[in-house]
Amino acid sequence: MSASYAPARWPSATATTALWALAAASVVFWGLRLMSPSDAVAPPALSSNAAATVDPVAVAQMLGAVPSQAAVVATPDAASRFQLLGVVADADQQGAALIVVDGKPPRPFRVGAKVADGYVLHSVSARAASLGASVDAAPAFTLQLPTRPLAVNAPPPPAAADAPPPVVAPPSSPRGGVRR
Repeated sequence: MSASYAPARWPSATATTALWALAAASVVFWGLRLMSPSDAVAPPALSSNAAATVDPVAVAQMLGAVPSQAAVVATPDAASRFQLLGVVADADQQGAALIVVDGKPPRPFRVGAKVADGYVLHSVSARAASLGASVDAAPAFTLQLPTRPLAVNAPPPPAAADAPPPVVAPPSSPRGGVRR
């Protein structure tokens, strides 16, 4: 009688099939994972009724707040209440300005917004903001951003007269040796 080898082949055939199934499942899983869109969640929609909380210090730093006082043009008594710290403007003179009112923390104001009693932000330009009684009326005064000094690059220091000339290596031959 001869013994059948069939029972001895089942464990290795089952293990091989299971390993191939795991390999195929891994390929399918990673293929789907790499081809799927990112898991980034869209930011929540803001309703127009919700009041946005703005950190005035962060906005001041983002707009390049300068610790010195802003220059004020026209009516110094009313203009002394305001200090311009930053401006974001486009070609149509629309945008926003970061303004300190009566020494309080700076707040951003859009063009047309009420800055203080009797004053609205009339318009903004690259380095100025105009305030007036209303957007339609003529501006009462203009706040200017202070100018920053430009960085000056100095020329390199002159070479010393008694310094030896720089050493230049002789050109090498294609074979790696030095030609003479």
